Amino acid sequence: MSEKYWIAFGDVHEHLANIHRIKELAGAAGVIVSGDLTNVGDQSRAARIVDAVRSINSRVYAQIGNMDTREVERYLEQAGINIHNRLIRLDRHVHLMGIGYSTPTPFSTPSEVDESQVRSWLKSLAPQAGEAENLIFVTHTPPLGTRADLLRSGTNAGSRAVRNFIETVQPGVCVTGHIHEARSVDHIGNTVVINPGTLASGGYAEISFDGQRLEARLRQV
Repeated sequence: MSEKYWIAFGDVHEHLANIHRIKELAGAAGVIVSGDLTNVGDQSRAARIVDAVRSINSRVYAQIGNMDTREVERYLEQAGINIHNRLIRLDRHVHLMGIGYSTPTPFSTPSEVDESQVRSWLKSLAPQAGEAENLIFVTHTPPLGTRADLLRSGTNAGSRAVRNFIETVQPGVCVTGHIHEARSVDHIGNTVVINPGTLASGGYAEISFDGQRLEARLRQV
């Protein structure tokens, strides 16, 4: 079986230029956007991002982050590409699950929810996720206590519920974002946790499947 790969990035914040600089984008089996397409933007701003990706690769999967509005989520839903609170099949042997929004921040951004809501979403999907083969878990809020949620101050700002889910389900790869400065690769058990940083800074991830297992690598334009 030939190796398939997906390109993942997030924290776009309406910076389009680097989308056209990802040389692997056209050949990917799909493009995964982990959240924060806009800066409190509307449907038209989100559509500009999605259309830019679709001009290169038509297979887009996306969810909102805390800086996106509910209007953006409605647009993703109408476009048929929303992955928030869903588990879908990407390939015969590969699945994708998304959790968007974020836990509370000091900035009162538009799409924040309590930790209890994140826990509830994850609990509802856990039975399916536990049976899903080769799962790519996309969460805008990173798991607590990893390199992926480490602020410059040294404080970990991630979600305990997300971490507990990963510890229990052990997806093959967790793609996250939200904490811009925490570009990194880490592990929770057998799960690779990857935060590619912001697309504006040129960060993205390549997730590959060789027919047996998923792997994830940091990339830079």
